Amino acid sequence: MCDAATRSGAGSGASHLVTGHGLEHARLEEELAEFVGRERALLFSTGYTANLAVVTTLAGRDESVALDKLSHASLIDAGLLSGARFRRYPHGDVAAAERILEEESASITVLATDGVFSMDGDLAPLPELSRLSRAHKAWLVVDDAHGLGVLGATGRGSQELFGLSNDEVPVLVGTLGKAFGSFGAFVAGSADLIELLIQKARTYIYTTALPQPVAAATRKALEVARREPWRRERVLALTERFKAAAKQARIPLGASSTPIQPVLLGDAAAALQVQQKLADAGFRVVAIRPPTVPRGAARLRVTLSAEHTEGEVDALAAAMAEAVMPHSGSGTHGSAEAGAK
Repeated sequence: MCDAATRSGAGSGASHLVTGHGLEHARLEEELAEFVGRERALLFSTGYTANLAVVTTLAGRDESVALDKLSHASLIDAGLLSGARFRRYPHGDVAAAERILEEESASITVLATDGVFSMDGDLAPLPELSRLSRAHKAWLVVDDAHGLGVLGATGRGSQELFGLSNDEVPVLVGTLGKAFGSFGAFVAGSADLIELLIQKARTYIYTTALPQPVAAATRKALEVARREPWRRERVLALTERFKAAAKQARIPLGASSTPIQPVLLGDAAAALQVQQKLADAGFRVVAIRPPTVPRGAARLRVTLSAEHTEGEVDALAAAMAEAVMPHSGSGTHGSAEAGAK
């Protein structure tokens, strides 16, 4: 990042289509496309703008968007802003999604979902959703912000984990601020899809480009992720270690197999109290409360990384067991869907 900043400066100066697109952007797009096995990739300043771009470009008036109820807020806002008829199905409910697609058969255009859900850490039923989207000739859009770099045999995310082809998942959205530790986002797909976004996506055309030093840092992060798969293996092993310790201590975990491990407390005040107790013990675990999650679904969101040690994971589980116990009956344990994210 520092080396790139000496050449290009700290900012980008303009949008991609004016003078803001440089060599580091072009190289990163090529490397991201190669990493996920797509024809092209297109950089965005944030994952929020990437999701807005995809949904509002692919769906519009007299068309329809269907979305998992617990999808990220950016997908929800994209559906609302698209001008299309916008419907959501209960979390992970393939049968409900199928009913929506059958009812909207004349106009369904986009079926969108998170790959890994950001607050529950669980996986979308991508094989079933892919089958539905192809049967109804809809675009399947997968926001894999929390899957890329972590899941799959080579870290290519939830699509690789499920063994799905690019035809089965035609639109992939990824963010660069999670496993890759930098900033920004990208959309990957066919050359025609990317060209359409360049010409039509307002959140690409009319916003300042990602700074080149950030793109340079991301290129190095991508190189590290590919060269050192032990990092991915380690974070998944630590996840299993934490789950086993939490189960033994009867900590109320959600049903997640990813490094996002929700400790479900239900009551927002209880979640804040446990957060403070853990902070006093030296652990930074954030309480997630409404409106980010529905009322009655407050939780602690444990997020593990390859930098943690086995001792730290064990100590966290022990401290959490002591902090959570007085609140174990304070709320609903499970993924509630009473409100919007």
